[in-house]
Formats: sequence, C-alpha cells, structure tokens
Amino acid sequence: MVNEVMVDDIAFSPEVTLTKTLPLMGYGCTELEIHFLQIKFTAVGVYIEKEVTQHLQKWKGKLGKDLAQDDEFFEALTSAPVEIVIKAVVIKEIKASQLGTQLEGSVRDRLAAIDKYEEEEEVALEEVAQFFPTKYLKKNSFFTFSFSSTGTAEISITTDEKEESKLKVDNKNVVEMIKKWYLGGSRSVTLSTMECLANNLSAALSK
Repeated sequence: MVNEVMVDDIAFSPEVTLTKTLPLMGYGCTELEIHFLQIKFTAVGVYIEKEVTQHLQKWKGKLGKDLAQDDEFFEALTSAPVEIVIKAVVIKEIKASQLGTQLEGSVRDRLAAIDKYEEEEEVALEEVAQFFPTKYLKKNSFFTFSFSSTGTAEISITTDEKEESKLKVDNKNVVEMIKKWYLGGSRSVTLSTMECLANNLSAALSK
C-alpha cells in the first residue's frame, strides 16, 4: 500500500475507518528491559480523527518536544470526544495474557489512585483480563483498541491464523484508563509513540 509507515519491520496503513476515516497520527514501540537489554515487543500505531485538533487549540503553536513533556496536553487528548484506534502488532512472540496482566494492573492502579475502583470497574476489568488468551501470539498478530466518541471501547485480537475475537467494554472509567495506558503522556507504556504523536499533533495544530 502507498504511504505505509514502517515501525521496526511492521507496516501500518496511513488510515483506518471506524464510523469515520482516521489518519495515522503517531507510532512507536513498547519495550521491556530483560537482563539489561531493551526488547521490543509490539509496534504501536495510533489513529485519531482530524477533528481532535479542535479540542487542543490551547496548545496551538507549541513545539512537539514541549507537548511530549506536557501531561495536561495528553489529558486533553484522551478526554476529547473523538474516535481513536490503537493497533499494537506483535514484534516478538508473547503470551497475550502477559499483555492482559500488564494492562489490568495498570488500569486498576490508576483507578484506585483517583478513588474510582468500585465493584463495577472490578467486574469490567476482570472481563478485559480474561479476554487475553494464555496462548503465545506469533509475530504480526495484533491487538486493536477501538475507542468511540461516546466513551465505550472494543478490543479485538487477530492472530496469524486470521482468527479474530472481540470484547466490548462499556465501563467508561475502565475505558478511559485503557486509553491512558497507551496515551497517558509520561505514564504511557510507549513513550516513543508519545513523542511521535506530539510532533505530528504540533504540526496539525499549526496549520
């Protein structure tokens, strides 16, 4: 496909469609340090509808390097009522449940820190954790997190056999924190993606 973006050796299309066409706004990798080595596990692409810039006018004229350090900017980004799709493609074979466990722990901690971890959140988060299978996912399998403009989300896993399984998440507190796991500025699981996103949104805001 023309204009594909390569992250590591994973290709991302320049746009995806939910109810609207969403351009690729940022990309990078998730990494873990194992025995003092930085291991890349997934390549990440973030697709956001162009109208997001209407909700970020406060930062018009700011440089990307400054936005990358500004958690208030990413707070505004994650709370904007726009469609967002985050695609995470496996670079190094991992158990899906490893990602699920990481996600569950982070979302629980973030909700507990702002006193929003009630029984409803616990049930919703447990469903999310159980959705990630224990089997290993080979390279090029991928996770897709699709966030609606109304505060719900859908998670899907597509394996190399092209199987796809989906889970709808309706609890808005859990959805918000899943989004912030990836897009939460300095607390993001993928800081390289935050830098790329900040640079591209800075450019979009300057137009």
